[in-house]
Amino acid sequence: MADTETRTGIGVSPGTAYGPVVQVAPPVRPPADEAPTTDADAALADVKAAFAAVASELEARAATADDTAQQILKATALIAKDKGLLKAAGRHVAAGKGKATAVAAAVEEYAAQFEALGGYFAERVTDLRDVGSRAVAAVLGVPAPGVPHFTEPSIVVAEDLAPAETATLDRALVAGIITQHGGRTSHTAILAAQMGIPAVVQLAGATGIPVGTPVAIDGDSGVVTIAPDPGLIAEQHARRERRAAALATSSGPGATRDRHHVALLANIGGPEDAQAAAPLDLEGVGLFRTEFVFLSATAAPTVEEQTAIYRRVFEPFGDRRVVVRTLDAGADKPLAFADLGPEENPALGRRGLRLSAERPDLLDSQLAALAAAARETGADVRVMAPMVATAEEAAWFARRVREHGIPKAGVMIEVPGAALRSEHVLAEVDFASLGTNDLAQYTMAADRMQGELSDLLDPWQPAVLDVIAAACDGARTTGRPIGVCGESAGDPLLALVLTGLGVSSLSMAPSKVGIVRLALSMHSLPECQRLAALARAARTARDAQDAVRAEADHDLLAVL
Repeated sequence: MADTETRTGIGVSPGTAYGPVVQVAPPVRPPADEAPTTDADAALADVKAAFAAVASELEARAATADDTAQQILKATALIAKDKGLLKAAGRHVAAGKGKATAVAAAVEEYAAQFEALGGYFAERVTDLRDVGSRAVAAVLGVPAPGVPHFTEPSIVVAEDLAPAETATLDRALVAGIITQHGGRTSHTAILAAQMGIPAVVQLAGATGIPVGTPVAIDGDSGVVTIAPDPGLIAEQHARRERRAAALATSSGPGATRDRHHVALLANIGGPEDAQAAAPLDLEGVGLFRTEFVFLSATAAPTVEEQTAIYRRVFEPFGDRRVVVRTLDAGADKPLAFADLGPEENPALGRRGLRLSAERPDLLDSQLAALAAAARETGADVRVMAPMVATAEEAAWFARRVREHGIPKAGVMIEVPGAALRSEHVLAEVDFASLGTNDLAQYTMAADRMQGELSDLLDPWQPAVLDVIAAACDGARTTGRPIGVCGESAGDPLLALVLTGLGVSSLSMAPSKVGIVRLALSMHSLPECQRLAALARAARTARDAQDAVRAEADHDLLAVL
């Protein structure tokens, strides 16, 4: 038996798991000695057919997937249909390269451009390379890369699990997920949390762990133990039972031990997510991402088309709140019908509300549809704009929302400038929600998908907590509620800190609501405020987390 070894990555989906390793097949690459092309027209036809087959397969998977996975799969299928990618492959074919080599070369050209652009494009590099690998497999006539068949609960390990694979994993057999690359907000992290599968990313040497090796993973701490001793397995099992028992007694609205209310909400992506989340013990939706309505459309969806979709999202929640984020797209998330042209730095360009200012017709049709669906369902609909930086932008958005008869207008605070001037921004609207993923990225000048910068993107960074505190100060001054809908809301210890800073709602993957509710119920508001002060006074992110862990309720730590 192998010697016990402990490694630490980044925990992105909570819980513990134990099982044998199943290694995902590595990407298919062209043979080093591939023969050059002698018939360019025939070779190009084969390449086009390969990309078309990849797109069709991804769309077929999307048709049976849940909303969040469906969005990712549809967006990935669009990559396979990209005309520029096909043209790039055609140039390499015309230069005499073999079909597989031409595909791989075109993909790497695009990958370099995506990485240089940063932002949303950098996030799509994993998806792009997955499309390329599948197209290479198609032209070579070999099986596409993917998760092998297995029959017992196992730990799936991959270099960087592609969305096409994550989205279709069998939850009954996948005990946990480990990736060698990826980040806190990668598609693997988002989907694993949505599916309730413990997951660790950024684990060095993960792909070198032999198939069948037993491993234990901790999705909270990021610790992975290779060939664990029976004592650790027993302790993890006992911990799972303690957690299950504790969660079974925790229900109802979120509140601290002294009954300070903190609303616990879900992040969703569409009607199927809504249907799944609505029966759960939560207080509504804190982030309904509307991008899926637009992503695969070649023309702007009509008001009627949008209304039908929004109605299906609102109906399951009855009179509970549903907070809608208007279209978060633009130069860094291009739409076929709203392309504003290339920008040198799309992550800092005309995205979110800035696109709406350029194309107010898109915003107005979306608001009209949201208002109609709200009237038809009687839902408590609240609408917020992404990428708001100034009080003037907030006022412009709020005016348009109210003109459409929607009573509550809000803003996403994900730009440090808006956080620092939140008193003025919030004076123009009814509420705010902190997008801590982007807020950390912009505060620390670190790309969200740059794995090597994960330490800077840690939401425990004291500088990020300082910016959140500034936003909460403005909310307190204006009397406006402020929530969090970033990944940090689902961290039970960080949820205590956020509550202490002044946050009034926390929105997260539904699988994380129970443990956050439990954490809040075990601490009073003054205790949360003291934990927040300790975190902000710390020198480093690790120091902040350690300080809070040392002072948090020991009964909570026993189940984390």
